[in-house]
Amino acid sequence: MKSEQERVSSVLEGEAARALLLPGTPGEITNTLSHYYRGELGRMTSWRDRIDRTSNWAITVVAALLSVSLSTPTSHHGVLLFGMMLVTLLLIIEARRYRFFDIYRARIRQIERSYFAQILAPEAGAGREWAAVVASSLRKPRFLLSYRDAMHRRLRRNYVWMYSILFLAWCLKISTPKLQTEGMPALQAQSWTYVIDNAVLGPIPGLAVIVIVAVFYLGILCFALSPVRDQGEFGHGEAHV
Repeated sequence: MKSEQERVSSVLEGEAARALLLPGTPGEITNTLSHYYRGELGRMTSWRDRIDRTSNWAITVVAALLSVSLSTPTSHHGVLLFGMMLVTLLLIIEARRYRFFDIYRARIRQIERSYFAQILAPEAGAGREWAAVVASSLRKPRFLLSYRDAMHRRLRRNYVWMYSILFLAWCLKISTPKLQTEGMPALQAQSWTYVIDNAVLGPIPGLAVIVIVAVFYLGILCFALSPVRDQGEFGHGEAHV
């Protein structure tokens, strides 16, 4: 019986000690919230830097492969196809990083919109449910965006332009004689047979390569034009990443 009482007493003492560690006054709570906000802002900035780094890699890859492919008449058009594959890989990596960034961005925006904005210009309809939302995210972090939605956002923001440039360069490469053989006149291809012959990729016939590229880009176009399923933070204002 004594041991049971000691155990209960120990638990109560532990809870009391933990309570002393928590901020108790409004000033302490405000100070703690300020430090937490700076910490979350730093973490969000770090993930934003990783996203920008991936985009910079993709831009560098596109610029380098365009320089190699279009500056040398003897270079193969497969270099540009390889560039499409690399850009797709970087898009997948960036979508993963964007999902992490979105978690911290959502917390920051909850605090800014529902706490700091209320201090500067109070609104009657705003409640304190934001604190419960942030606390729930801290207790059990979870992704707010699916992989599909993250790729959709990054594709529409940045990568659709890179894909477009690579596609136009590939079409120019397989259809312009001067870019295929040294010493040929600067004339466009006169027949589809010429274009199909230039599109050959190893053992893969040129027509099959053209069909694969066309299907790939048709899929990208449909994916980019598909409606956004969940606005999330995009529903508040228009300045977003």
